[in-house]
Amino acid sequence: MTFENPVFVTYVIAATLMIIKMMGQGWITVFRMMKVGEGFLNPEDENQGLTNPNPRPGQLDPNDYVERSRRMHSNDTENIPVFLVAGLLFALTQPPLLVAQALLYGFVATRLAHFWAYFTARSHEVRATFFTIGSLIVIGMAVYTLICVVR
Repeated sequence: MTFENPVFVTYVIAATLMIIKMMGQGWITVFRMMKVGEGFLNPEDENQGLTNPNPRPGQLDPNDYVERSRRMHSNDTENIPVFLVAGLLFALTQPPLLVAQALLYGFVATRLAHFWAYFTARSHEVRATFFTIGSLIVIGMAVYTLICVVR
């Protein structure tokens, strides 16, 4: 695996984008908590400090504005790490470049579409469609890898 290998480069680009997306979602959640001063998780979060200059009752209560972002982050942590592993194993099989690009970038596109659908509160069916496509891509890469290994 070197940067002269276009399949590996495709994987590295897709993986890096997904890492940035997943880490960025955590920061969006923090931003939303700080913006509304609610949706904190731990009792010590209600203490007065730089990030909570005006503590008040109810700051530990769920806030949908914050919880939506937290759910999006949770969804990323359930899906992106599996993609990172499956994608790397898939890249090791040296699939045709166009197949690798379609699957790896396809997953990135479905996660970005899933983000859009979740962020804009689209219906469950819309979110589920993007999740399903991404999930099938990961399963497809895993099956392809398994077939290549057992041959």
